[in-house]
Amino acid sequence: MAGAAAAAGSAGAGWAAWNFLTGQARAARSVIPHRTDNAPNGDGLYEPGGIGPSPVSRTTSADIHLMVFGDSTAAGLGVDLPTLTPGAQLARKLADHLEQRVRLSTKAIVGATSRGLEGQVDAMLVAGPRPDVALILVGANDVTALHHIRPSARRLGDAVARLHEAGCAVVVGTCPDLGVVTAIPQPLRAVIRQYSLRLAAAQSQQVRTHGGRPVPLAELLADQFRAAPERMFSADNYHPSAVGYEAAADTLLPDTLAAIGAWGEQPLPQPPITSDLIDDSRWVTRLRKRFTRAPAHNDRESAPARSTQP
Repeated sequence: MAGAAAAAGSAGAGWAAWNFLTGQARAARSVIPHRTDNAPNGDGLYEPGGIGPSPVSRTTSADIHLMVFGDSTAAGLGVDLPTLTPGAQLARKLADHLEQRVRLSTKAIVGATSRGLEGQVDAMLVAGPRPDVALILVGANDVTALHHIRPSARRLGDAVARLHEAGCAVVVGTCPDLGVVTAIPQPLRAVIRQYSLRLAAAQSQQVRTHGGRPVPLAELLADQFRAAPERMFSADNYHPSAVGYEAAADTLLPDTLAAIGAWGEQPLPQPPITSDLIDDSRWVTRLRKRFTRAPAHNDRESAPARSTQP
């Protein structure tokens, strides 16, 4: 977030605005703790009726193998019990819906950005049998680290392509709307929100291009998080709570079932039409535009020749 403020200043917002947003970033960091702990490990075998996770061995058989890639939200940071991580909740819902045994494996790493996806996919390819369906949740750390949108989305697309080529169905929960984090003050929150939405749009295009199924978490979940932040967020005021992760699992379930050919003929749920209007004062709008066009200090990759932005 401090990098976000610095980028806004370097893009020409002016020293006063730069100092103001830097102060807001510091204030947010005083409320949102820096997490160095690991998420609980919910890997194992899930069976219908809420059974699991059971330990998995080389001889364990499962009808569906679900593998999760991405960042701290993919790993489930913010909950205390392994069964409350998003991967575990999705695995349990799959087991109950399909009445089959679902194996969950997690490669996601706390603190990861899109740059970490390559290593996570490498680990999957080396470790053993390919999953039937891969779930990727990534993007929030790319926003707070101020990575360029197009290279970040392209790295995600590369991971989707590799998983698809390995024979996996791929579902991607695109970048969440960080504008729902009330610990981030305005106008910084509006700037962060706009960046999140632009990254999510670029991610969706890359995911579709490479054979995956994008799920717009920002559009589908933002209203729930805004309506009840005390329930949807964990104690750190940033990562989802068990309730928040369950909402994410419910949102991801239809596309995960569709990816493995188990959804049926009914249409998939459609995201609601959301408004981009959050504090549209001329000053906030100007800062938002300058910020989202600013080059990142810590992501110096050049943009690809073909734009991935809508």
